[in-house]
Amino acid sequence: MKHLFRGLSVAVIAVCCNTGFGFAQQMPPIPVDPNVRIGKLENGLTYYIRKNNLPEKRADFYIAQKVGAILEEPAQRGLAHFLEHMCFNGTKHFPGNALKEYLETIGVKFGENLNAYTSIDETVYNISNVPVMREGPIDSCLLILHDWSNDLLLEGKEIDKERGVIHEEWRTRMSAMQRLQEKSLPQMYAGTKYADCMPIGSMDIVDNFKYQTLRDYYEKWYRPDLQGIIVVGDIDVDAMEAKIKKVFSDIPAQPNGAKRVYYPVNDNKEPIVVIEQDKEQPNIQILVFNKHETTTDDQKGNMGYLVGDYAKKLIASMLNARLNELTQTANPPYIYAGADDGMFFASKTKDAFTGVVVCKEGEIESGLSTLLREIERARRFGFTESEYVRARAEYLRQLESAFNERDKNKNESYVNEYVRNFLDKEPIPGIENEYAIINQIAPAIPVAALNQMMQTLVTDSNQVVALFGPEKEGLKYPTKDAILEVLKKAKTEELTAYVDKVSDKPLMSEKPKAGKILSEKNDPAFGTTTLTLSNGAKVIIKKTDFKADEIQMKAVSLGGSSLFPTSEIINIKSLNDVIAAGGLGEFSTVELQKVLAGKKASVSAQVGDKTETIKGDCSPKDLETMLQLTYLSFTAPRKDVEAFESYKNRTKASLLNQEMNPMITFVDSIQGGIYMNHPRMQRLKANMIDKIDYDKILSMYNDRFKDASDFTFILVGNVDIEAAKPLIAEYIASLPSIKRKETFKDNKVDMRKGTYKNEFIKQQETAKASVFAFYNGTCKYDLKNSLLISMTDQILNLVYTEKVREEEGGTYGVNVGGDLQKYPKEQFVLQIMFDTAPAKKDKLTSIIFSELDNLGKNGPSEANLNKVKEFMLKKYKEDSKENSFWLGTIDDYLFTNVDMTKDYEAILNSITAKDIQNFATSIFSQKNEVEVTMISPEKK
Repeated sequence: MKHLFRGLSVAVIAVCCNTGFGFAQQMPPIPVDPNVRIGKLENGLTYYIRKNNLPEKRADFYIAQKVGAILEEPAQRGLAHFLEHMCFNGTKHFPGNALKEYLETIGVKFGENLNAYTSIDETVYNISNVPVMREGPIDSCLLILHDWSNDLLLEGKEIDKERGVIHEEWRTRMSAMQRLQEKSLPQMYAGTKYADCMPIGSMDIVDNFKYQTLRDYYEKWYRPDLQGIIVVGDIDVDAMEAKIKKVFSDIPAQPNGAKRVYYPVNDNKEPIVVIEQDKEQPNIQILVFNKHETTTDDQKGNMGYLVGDYAKKLIASMLNARLNELTQTANPPYIYAGADDGMFFASKTKDAFTGVVVCKEGEIESGLSTLLREIERARRFGFTESEYVRARAEYLRQLESAFNERDKNKNESYVNEYVRNFLDKEPIPGIENEYAIINQIAPAIPVAALNQMMQTLVTDSNQVVALFGPEKEGLKYPTKDAILEVLKKAKTEELTAYVDKVSDKPLMSEKPKAGKILSEKNDPAFGTTTLTLSNGAKVIIKKTDFKADEIQMKAVSLGGSSLFPTSEIINIKSLNDVIAAGGLGEFSTVELQKVLAGKKASVSAQVGDKTETIKGDCSPKDLETMLQLTYLSFTAPRKDVEAFESYKNRTKASLLNQEMNPMITFVDSIQGGIYMNHPRMQRLKANMIDKIDYDKILSMYNDRFKDASDFTFILVGNVDIEAAKPLIAEYIASLPSIKRKETFKDNKVDMRKGTYKNEFIKQQETAKASVFAFYNGTCKYDLKNSLLISMTDQILNLVYTEKVREEEGGTYGVNVGGDLQKYPKEQFVLQIMFDTAPAKKDKLTSIIFSELDNLGKNGPSEANLNKVKEFMLKKYKEDSKENSFWLGTIDDYLFTNVDMTKDYEAILNSITAKDIQNFATSIFSQKNEVEVTMISPEKK
């Protein structure tokens, strides 16, 4: 490896300092990861194959198409997206619904493992987490990709069925932001193809196009020279390559096919200003784009591109740290601000250095001015050496973590890299090469080089400003001329260089007096070691090899906010955010970020309803830092009045217009229906913020964390137990202890019994009916019932997909979710929700309820039962190799005394259709139902 980079550091310094990252062609090429096999068939189809062992005996199959909505003609608006849907509705070898039916029999769930997306410039399909113990699923998945490439049936009856589904997808997705984007594109991209390119398209065309129009589009654009096959997983690369050549070589080449044009975006000397409002938009958002040229595909393979990417990421990191610092002032100039360099809004043929700011009402111009000022300050004066040292340390830390996990990556991470390489020519050096390259060049790149690059990213032309906000009486917006004046002033304002306030204080100025580990016990059930400490706390450790660079932690004690009176509900609702705003020990949140730069260690404290918890994660080498943060979270929450005022100011502004979003009304109605407006379930509103009592919150928090004796700490991951013991004694056994005995309180936040219905009219910009049905009742909390509630909701999802989405074309999807609760009483909850056209509401609701009755009367089909079992068995095996799974499992066991893993597979396999039928009867016969429907009628 070393010979490849000999002299590279000198070249990097020369290129960076002298040309601002130009002349990339003078630099050596970026190596390609040797672990991926890339080939091209004679017909032009490209393939990527990689052997990867995680998850075990699984593989991902993708097909990426260099085809998207941008290629549509005006009369075809929406056909690229429509075609994506049709890939699941009949192919040569899988007619009708056979494709989904087959994949679900092997545990590949539609919407989760089987999916696709269409964007402006690309369409990508995936069949993920496929079991590959047998050749059959491998051959079938390749055949599906082959059919998607060249053999869709596109039958008229299937096209007509899908029209309704897509119209309902449009209805569900037609939010305020979607409308604002559609209004802004013709102004931002005037005279270009991007002026009208949203993938969802025109519903008039979707509802009425002729069959042949879609078939012609398919024949024109779905062809092998525009397609890439990606297969990653626990497979034999040679055998897979042979299969790909055999399966895909019969697809005919199209040497005279239509040229795939990547449409340009115009430059603009004078700024383009867009101002748009919507009645359902809850906040004021401004985007500032500084357009610049993209790196051409032929230059992305050179080392200069990697260097430039590194520099732009660090520039964004340093600027975002400055913008975040301003939000901590007592009267912050905005609610949120950030910056990054990437694609210009919707177009991959033009990049932009982009700033975004969410403004407070009445302070739109000042919010925009502050964002522009900080961008201009960075352009004019650059960044400091200390900022760069921190940003570089953080970047290299993340890179090191990825390198440490190089043998633990899942298929998905590699697939995403290869998709981007095929579609955008993004380099794929592999983490070993990238780690070696960046660690050599990063120390050789001075901050002066980044400062020079910042000047090329933000120039005096090619500026676009888009202001999106609520259409609200009395809310005044600046005119376009006023915004132009703000832009002009930002370039001429007198500024001084940023001063970086850096502390050299350690995280803890004094280390605590260590306690002791009194006993150690092994638990074979979970493969854990339990340490009992001198202060009464317990530490449960499960060592795993799932991730090389990960330890997850959770500390739990019973009590939570349930022990506080309901009169404190406003303080209860805001407690966690207020405490987090203050920082820890001697450090504000901004100072804490600085002192932790380059370390992988984070901790957050939460007071929930029934428990107080500390959650954390770290790299094994930063375990001490995570435990220090834990110690400080218990003993030294920091009071910061300025940060508290900032929190109040920003939160009040962000909540001010939230009721403009109609879904807030829907959620409020649901909460009121289920919990009968119990005061502990009320939502935090803008008019409550000034009633928050900071001192009271600090007192409440300290009360919950002043006694470590009843806390249990769970550590899961790559833990060296012997090395961890002295750290546990020092930072956990030393925590304060008063040996109190307590549990949580039942505040009678009960769910409604009996039947309750609430149907109401809420005018919206898009006609829509939103339907919500909720069931609850008694149910024993154990593993079998947990499996039964999960299987019930999954079976209902399958039935509703078939009956409501596919047969009726009535909705984009029906969402069903079920769960069990242990406390304050053992009970189940199950909810069903969907959007549809107002005229279809009654019919679809009737189908929803009749299928619930049918499940109780007749049980599920054996086919659906087996599909759900297959998926759950597959997912359980995958989940059991995750640290988060075991952390949650151990935590749940401590809370409920129920082991959700004991005999999991045996119990799941034993469940019959009759069991599901009886379970459905038992829960729905309790007749505790809340039904809420919000209707926005069609406008006449």
